[in-house]
Amino acid sequence: MSSIDLVIDQEKQTVESGTTGTTWYEQRREVVALMIDGTPRDLFTEFKEGMTVEAITIDSPAGLDILRHSATHVLAQAVQDTFPDVNLGIGPFITDGFYYDFGNIDSVTPELMRELEKKMKRIVKEGQSFVRRVISEDEARVELADQPYKLELVTTKGSGAEGASVEVGGHELTMYDNVRRDGTVAWKDLCRGPHLPNTRLIGNGFALTKASAAYWKGDQSGDHLQRIYGTAWASKDDLVAYQERIKEAERRDHRRLGAELDLFSFPEEIGPGLVVFHPKGGILRHEIEKYVIERHEQFGFDFVHTPEISKGGLFHTSGHLPYYADTMFPPMQVDEERDEEGNITKAGQEYYLKAMNCPMHNLIFRSRGRSYRELPARFFEMGHDYRYEKSGVVHGLTRMRGFTQDDSHTYCTPEQAGEEIRSQINFFLSILEAFGLNDFYLELSTRDEDGKKKDKFIGSDEDWANATKALEDACSATGLQLVPDPGGAAFYGPKVSVQVKDAIGRTWQMSTIQYDFNQPERFDLEYTAADGSRQRPVMIHSAKLGSVERFIGVLTEHYAGAFPAWLAPVQVKIIPVAEAFADYVDQVAAKLKAEGIRVEVDHSDDRFGKKIRNASKEKVPFTLIAGGEDVEAGAVSFRFRDGSQDNGVAIDDAVARIVNHVRRRNNSDLFVEQD
Repeated sequence: MSSIDLVIDQEKQTVESGTTGTTWYEQRREVVALMIDGTPRDLFTEFKEGMTVEAITIDSPAGLDILRHSATHVLAQAVQDTFPDVNLGIGPFITDGFYYDFGNIDSVTPELMRELEKKMKRIVKEGQSFVRRVISEDEARVELADQPYKLELVTTKGSGAEGASVEVGGHELTMYDNVRRDGTVAWKDLCRGPHLPNTRLIGNGFALTKASAAYWKGDQSGDHLQRIYGTAWASKDDLVAYQERIKEAERRDHRRLGAELDLFSFPEEIGPGLVVFHPKGGILRHEIEKYVIERHEQFGFDFVHTPEISKGGLFHTSGHLPYYADTMFPPMQVDEERDEEGNITKAGQEYYLKAMNCPMHNLIFRSRGRSYRELPARFFEMGHDYRYEKSGVVHGLTRMRGFTQDDSHTYCTPEQAGEEIRSQINFFLSILEAFGLNDFYLELSTRDEDGKKKDKFIGSDEDWANATKALEDACSATGLQLVPDPGGAAFYGPKVSVQVKDAIGRTWQMSTIQYDFNQPERFDLEYTAADGSRQRPVMIHSAKLGSVERFIGVLTEHYAGAFPAWLAPVQVKIIPVAEAFADYVDQVAAKLKAEGIRVEVDHSDDRFGKKIRNASKEKVPFTLIAGGEDVEAGAVSFRFRDGSQDNGVAIDDAVARIVNHVRRRNNSDLFVEQD
């Protein structure tokens, strides 16, 4: 036989013609697919001259995607076995799982979910092979004559939603047959693949998780469908670990904790995506904002304030209209003139709720002449912004319609931009670390360089190249991992975001910094250079927390509501063992309040044990207890959140410990020694 040369797992290899991934990796059962020239392919794909091939293992990110995509076919087979007249939609993998959309079936109940899961397990045990075959459009229409959604996908050639399962761009259509060991076809689906070699490799690390209503292609005017979600992992142990993480995430859900700890609520009377902070939540918010404002002032930012509505022309000048129109609230008409019958005789001005603060900061910069000696000029505000999120996607504090951005804009010379970006990224990280968030990586969002989405962006290729290089260099200087995000830039320039992992390993986007060469041109911003010429500044957008509300949501879940003492709404709860000691604990409370410590004394009629339990439920950092022995010794006893105690601590010593701990902004519950 003839031989071919290619690269396999980063090594040059000479193999016989006709070699496939199945034969090459037959001794490595964990290999379930191939990455060929950067594209995932089925394991049975034949090697060709000059290919670059890498193994995809089942527990790798690419392997898990393929595992989950294969699980969607098993789910769809189980559903079609239950409902023979079902209309099959799409079935993509998603983060940590998969879903499949179905039309013409009954509402999905928990009982039906259990039945489908049992059928899936039987299919998995059968060891059905996933066999790929190429078909023509005419053949596809014949085979899928009773499947209207699949026929539509054949016609559009994958122009629908992700997971449409059809090759894009006029390339070949492929069908995957689920083939039993006796050679009969158990089921089939139009699909681009790839898939596992057989269903047995799905194993027992999968489960169905929930069901919901959906619309064909996400269009609310389209057909109503039933969407069934599931999760799949490389092993049963991985599945159990995931389910435990989900339970822990539910325990930490900021919406539940917000209600339990009396921090905030979302009254229906106000509307979706809008929050009210209660007194305790107001204290938490105030402490966060106070610290962030203080740090900005130290860094050299000037505090500004801008209104929450503006004429629409401002956002046309900035370029946000029409690029950003879908996420801005519809305009309101102001200053209309009407006749006596109420008819409009003169149209009013269109005003918008602001969705961003940068256009108004540009007006502040432009309000007078600027010299190069003033640069960099840094403006900062806690800006109240509004974005028209659909009611179905708003989610507590983490996806809102009204929110507060710790928003800043820096105007500098092109030569200053690189150092300014580097120093601001370090500034971001130091603020996040102060709140106890210290597991980061960076994401660089750039223009889509393959040209598919270039109409989303404005500016010259040279502008984009220079801006991207400045951000790349700044990121490299931090030493942190940098993850590319092609196509994710703002329309006016590239951006870097700080991605933060919380206490249970979830990733949240926090700080962002963006390089903008567009708005200075649009607003005709200038400064006088050293040679007397008029020059255009570079504009750098940045936000440290992202939005204050979202940050509170993330922080609530990170700490499971047990905030560090410096942030806790109530820092000390004092409980007298009996009513006879009420005056004594009030004196202790007065000493703490004089030092600025937030204190509550429990003078309720509850029994002592219940008072202790209430303090624990409220997640108060320090509970002080005073009984007869404490009063005689002029002392108090500490009870900490972990249940441990430190008894008989002299009052002045106790006050000093607490004050020192709070003023140091210590994020643990452990006391540190005073200087």
